[in-house]
Amino acid sequence: MKPWAILPVKEMVEAKQRLAPLLSPEERLALMQMMLRDVLTALSAAQGLAGIALVTLDPWAQALAEAHDARIITEGAREGHTGAVTAAASVLRAEGIAAILTLPGDIPAVKTAEVEALIAAASTAPAFIIAPAHDEQGSNAILMSPPDAVRLRFGEDSYFPHLAAAGAAGITPQILRLPGIAMDIDHPTDIARFARIPEAADTQTLAWLAQNGILSRLA
Repeated sequence: MKPWAILPVKEMVEAKQRLAPLLSPEERLALMQMMLRDVLTALSAAQGLAGIALVTLDPWAQALAEAHDARIITEGAREGHTGAVTAAASVLRAEGIAAILTLPGDIPAVKTAEVEALIAAASTAPAFIIAPAHDEQGSNAILMSPPDAVRLRFGEDSYFPHLAAAGAAGITPQILRLPGIAMDIDHPTDIARFARIPEAADTQTLAWLAQNGILSRLA
């Protein structure tokens, strides 16, 4: 099965408030843009995706989507992460799409091979494959078929509830621990952790952090 990737992106002016102790509003905006570029680069190179959809009303994100030949979905774009993914999944399901893969925009270390590993794990339906955050709190990637197989609820403590929700739906969840996908950036300590992992080495995000002296603030 070939899933559609769903990438929810809220309007940039609201991005990454929890990084305020370390970054200015302008820096938080620039960081979010760098991270989105890295995520879309990995998705665009992945074999096995039927398409990529950004759920957003942000003009910059929409322009980036067009540059990567990605679809723009506006339904649910202001309804939070869960609302955006759920709305996009409903749109795609109505069009006959059999599977979705959803990721956030703040995992810049994601590798194309990791995306392909998630796709390869979904050989039959129903399926629910999840890649947790490094702290096993967040659900950093979920692939499921059909697109509404499990009721999603994202947040800082969503990983184990998602496993339980899959079980309640009669699906045995598959867990893939993928280091690039696992490294989301929400807090200043996440930036330091991100900078140390091998998967970050060739990202635009790490280059931007170094060029702008952000990493030295963490020393």
